Amino acid sequence: MHVRKHLLILALLVAGAPAAAAEAVDRGKVVATYADIAQAMYQDALAGGRTLRTAVGALIAQPGEDTLKSARAAWIAARATYPQTEVFRFGNKIVDDWEGKVNAWPLDEGLIDYVDRSYGTESDENPLYVANVIANRKIRFAGKSIDATRITRKLLSEKLHEAGGVEANVAVGYHAIEFLLWGQDLNGTGPGAGNRPWTDYASGAACTHGNCDRRATYLQVATNLLVDDLAWMAKQWAPGGKARRALAKGGPNAGITAILTGLGSLSYGELAGERMKLGLLLHDPEEEHDCFSDNTHNSHYYDVVGMRAVYFAGYRRSDGSEVKGPMLADVVKAADPGLDAEMRSRLDATEAAMRRIKERAEIKEAYDQMIGPDNAEGNAVVQAGIDALAAQTKTLERIVAALRLKPIKFEGSKSLDDPASVFKK
Repeated sequence: MHVRKHLLILALLVAGAPAAAAEAVDRGKVVATYADIAQAMYQDALAGGRTLRTAVGALIAQPGEDTLKSARAAWIAARATYPQTEVFRFGNKIVDDWEGKVNAWPLDEGLIDYVDRSYGTESDENPLYVANVIANRKIRFAGKSIDATRITRKLLSEKLHEAGGVEANVAVGYHAIEFLLWGQDLNGTGPGAGNRPWTDYASGAACTHGNCDRRATYLQVATNLLVDDLAWMAKQWAPGGKARRALAKGGPNAGITAILTGLGSLSYGELAGERMKLGLLLHDPEEEHDCFSDNTHNSHYYDVVGMRAVYFAGYRRSDGSEVKGPMLADVVKAADPGLDAEMRSRLDATEAAMRRIKERAEIKEAYDQMIGPDNAEGNAVVQAGIDALAAQTKTLERIVAALRLKPIKFEGSKSLDDPASVFKK
């Protein structure tokens, strides 16, 4: 009898072990580490923005092939850090409300500067489709006149950006700057990126396409705004900042929910759907994320790097130091070791699929070529990335249930959930 009794007690203890272990992981510390990583990432993004600002200043001060090349390189380097922060977007309202200031896309570039004839002259959806603020000191919109004599922060960020509620009116942020550095990519799904000449910033008779002084002012103002916006967000994640306070307000489980919301929504609706599947369905380079510079492969890849940093609670800063602590992976493993193993496998598969896209872009063809209509091999490489992200999201849904959290509705995308609707007018 005593032996049976001891065996029964042992069985009960073993059966209750996962639940007890799950409670042993301090979810509050996991959430705190998540906030520490957010702060570090935004600080690095800010540092990249400041380096870009210096390079833009050099281009404006001394326009030339070398200074334009350096400014472009600084933009690409800055983009390696910013996408890693996007995992914080959907789970944190303060980030989602702010994100449009720095990363809004796609944009109707005719709002900003000159465009090729193939761009067209009007759009039913956007009255400012070809407003060209650089060339025009007065702009008519909604029956009123906008004074654009001076290109100022207020003009770009308050009067033009998303004017009339049109999301394609992107006047500020990374992609407005990208367009001013590269110009339009007129190659379709063929090889080649934008090729704006440095003489678009030259003075006197050397100036091409007119208004070089205003173009330089626009670029400088937009870059300064980007730096200020990144500085503001880095401050929100510092101890006592609004983002940290909002995250902590609902308690540890609400914080874990925020982490999972960011992971699932970026994985599925945003990256797999809007940024990848939509462009692949339409075979449309206009749906490419970094469409002027042909840098999309990097932005997609670093989105996934950011996801891994959050799940494994580890981030190596640009100065080489590490931010790490208790992991979401610890919480999942305590609740269900098999599910944690599955998530690790999913993240590895996603990283490998996105790395194949990145490597293909670096040695064979750009992302916009991969999604071309007559490129079955390239299409398959992109689709593999989409499939890996979708599978990863399914595992995240199971994690939400295993952690006994309230159900989370991850961001969706018609391109994934109802592909046929994409082709309907």
